[in-house]
Amino acid sequence: FGLYWFNFTGFICPSFLQVLVYNAPGGKRNRGLSVIGSLRELLPPAELTQDIVQRALVIGWCTELIQAFFLVADDIMDASLTRRGQPCWYKMDGIGLDAINDAFLLESTIYRLLRRHCRDQPYYVHLLELFNETAYQTELGQALDLITAPPGRIDLNRFTMERYKAIVKYKTAFYSFYLPVAAAMFMAGISSEEEHSNAKHILLEMGEFFQIQDDYLDCYGDPAVTGKIGTDIQDNKCSWLVVTALEVMSPEQRAELEVSYGRKDEASVRKVKALYDSLQMPRRYHDYEEESYQRLQKLIGRHAQNLPHSIFLNFAKKIYKRNK
Repeated sequence: FGLYWFNFTGFICPSFLQVLVYNAPGGKRNRGLSVIGSLRELLPPAELTQDIVQRALVIGWCTELIQAFFLVADDIMDASLTRRGQPCWYKMDGIGLDAINDAFLLESTIYRLLRRHCRDQPYYVHLLELFNETAYQTELGQALDLITAPPGRIDLNRFTMERYKAIVKYKTAFYSFYLPVAAAMFMAGISSEEEHSNAKHILLEMGEFFQIQDDYLDCYGDPAVTGKIGTDIQDNKCSWLVVTALEVMSPEQRAELEVSYGRKDEASVRKVKALYDSLQMPRRYHDYEEESYQRLQKLIGRHAQNLPHSIFLNFAKKIYKRNK
């Protein structure tokens, strides 16, 4: 996996190289690694030639680049402070809103990589459509997230579980879980709509849990471990914690939440966290995690009849019980 991606064009201007180095290689790289990991489960070792492995690594970096594109843009929209244990790209000296164009460059690089390394492959058009569709779905999810909690307008009536699940499905699950596995499936010659639909059933469920887990860690995770300072409460986010809390709290607790949620001051944030604690949100989350894992096992048994179960179980091992 390494630093192979540095050589994808004949020329990289120094400033763009800095954008790539700062934003693409960080994080756990689960999405990129899942391309080659899934392909190894789909193809016998004899078919995994050096050329195929090299292309899988390129496509893996494409999934990391689309992630970098989304994160650079998302941090600007959310006014986030840190990402992966360092300042967000737009917060760096001399960057500011130039980061918007840097996000566009990260996205465009995906299609240059695919053209350069996969243009003569039978799955090239499938990959182009996959990345295009994934970007569209994710941008729809981001739009729904933004209009659900517009800056300066706090309306808890917008925070429903139905809306939350729609945001999660489009904003996170498609690109984080379906994209890398679908890319590997196309590389392995699996292009039938039925097989991709079966994989999607499982992977979108996994993606939903992943985002719920992310919401939980935003509030209860250790920034020294997660690499970012949680801001969902201050940003008036439609998170799993607030949606679940609204379903079980008393009218008096809701009134307390309405005067504290979405405020930037530390006193208000502490009040919301204290309210979560009184509603035993950590216990509710851990109960949900166990239920989600059992549900996932059933989905794998039902839908992965022609696909190796190990593809999905390997994903599950990476995300369940994680702390960052």
